[in-house]
Amino acid sequence: MTVHTRVRAMVAMLCSVAVLSIGAAPAAAADPLDYVVHTEHVQVGPYPVTVGFTVWPLRAMQSLDFTFEPDAGIAGKSGTVTAIAPDGREDTDRLSRHPRNHDVWGLDVESLNSSGTWTLRFTIDGPRGQGTGDLTIAVLEQPGPPLALSWLVGLTPLALTLVFVAVVWIRTGRRTVTSIGWRPNTGRRES
Repeated sequence: MTVHTRVRAMVAMLCSVAVLSIGAAPAAAADPLDYVVHTEHVQVGPYPVTVGFTVWPLRAMQSLDFTFEPDAGIAGKSGTVTAIAPDGREDTDRLSRHPRNHDVWGLDVESLNSSGTWTLRFTIDGPRGQGTGDLTIAVLEQPGPPLALSWLVGLTPLALTLVFVAVVWIRTGRRTVTSIGWRPNTGRRES
């Protein structure tokens, strides 16, 4: 490799890094709290907590971020959040820092899978002891067409492709490669 080739490779690599860095900067600087469109307040024992939603009103099967911010910050505190579905199913998660804003707790790209009245139950351990509090939220029906219809429309091209391949395979039969080209498989050897 010549010096000229090495220099060109180095310049190309540096230009690529610069372009990728410039393109990624706005996304890296984004603060999810800029996108919180609705907040609710819940008293979790001695800790007032602000719950932020990036989408409002909430709809079933719709992705959104949740942020949970105690008034005095999250330093020195730990806890859990339990999502209780309308049918009574529970899903408990440890409160952890939001991936894009480490100053608050949060859930990134979550969805509530059914409509109805959901309860978010918070349990926080901190310097003033343990506290529990509930936030009740209404979740509307799923946006768009019913899920079964969406799957049917989405899988129709795959089904048609499989039917097409099967018909072509049946009509043309299996083929084998011979030394002089393609020939149908007749079960006989060529001489």
